[in-house]
Amino acid sequence: MVIVAVDAGGADLGPAEVAAGAARAAAAGIGVLLFGPASEIGPVPSGVEVIDAPVSIAKATDPAFAVRSTPEASIVQAARAVAEGRAQALVSGGSTGSALAAGLFNLRRDRGIYRPALALPVPMPGAPPVLMLDVGANVTCRPEHLVQFAHMGSAFAQAVMGLSSPRVALLSNGEEPAKGTPDLVTVHAQLAGPGGKGLNFIGNIEGTQVTDGAADVVVMDGFTGNITLKLIEGVSGRTLRAIRDAATSSWRGKLGGLLLAPAVARLRDEIDPEAPGGAYMLGLRQLGVIAHGRFTRRGFARAIEVAARGVQEDVIGQTRAALEAAGALRSQSGQESEASSTAAADAGPSERQATVSNR
Repeated sequence: MVIVAVDAGGADLGPAEVAAGAARAAAAGIGVLLFGPASEIGPVPSGVEVIDAPVSIAKATDPAFAVRSTPEASIVQAARAVAEGRAQALVSGGSTGSALAAGLFNLRRDRGIYRPALALPVPMPGAPPVLMLDVGANVTCRPEHLVQFAHMGSAFAQAVMGLSSPRVALLSNGEEPAKGTPDLVTVHAQLAGPGGKGLNFIGNIEGTQVTDGAADVVVMDGFTGNITLKLIEGVSGRTLRAIRDAATSSWRGKLGGLLLAPAVARLRDEIDPEAPGGAYMLGLRQLGVIAHGRFTRRGFARAIEVAARGVQEDVIGQTRAALEAAGALRSQSGQESEASSTAAADAGPSERQATVSNR
């Protein structure tokens, strides 16, 4: 049985809602170690073990410092449980920054990985989800980082999304190979050449094509990815609200709304942000999933389920194998060079600056 360590601190609806999600996951046969304030969590069913951890650093302004200085925090204890082998995957519903920092300090970057990335399968109406990465772990990326992200995303899409040959694309301001920043042009050349070995690389796509099913995996830096993701979320949410407002504005609208209600409900289900379960932390030695703090118990249950599935499908092993086969892993000499230039490979200021936001 897969055991998932879950951080219940920082969720918008409170630890009890996370606990309810954990109970649903446990009913499906997944073991859960739940870290949070026991007094707020209350009784839990068999399969869920509560570890009292009332301290939360979800709102910390400097997540890396908070992780280092607050070992009793719920997210730190949950990550440590995975690192020590008491659980096989991590799920957090608190801040993205704290979860990333706790993952870097405890789960550690996998050997040969430059930077971890956040990968999110974004639901698309009437079509399969599109995997976007990075959606918030790194503000800036070097070309070699994006090359690794492409291989990480392809391996994930095969292992978890069931795609035999996922189409991988770079997000740019034009489809031509010469479009984009100098770094993007370099990445395109590498992925179109030996650096894309094993990939079904289809080149550049524009922003309008992300939602059109032009690619299965879309690669970008975390700054661009975070903005793109929130723009998609904002437009889809505003569109649904506009439909609702139009359907209640007059008696004719209400009549039309009644006729459209089943179709609108199906659309809402298709773009439900809770369906993917959250963003995956790829590039660490063990798997982590960051659920959105606004999730209900259904979303947290889904996050735990996809984390367990990721363990069963060996996402970490498959990702590393794909990178190794493509020659995209960082060389040992490169690792030693970078380690000597920073006080700690996974704990220095560069990692703090890589975090896009605390949510």
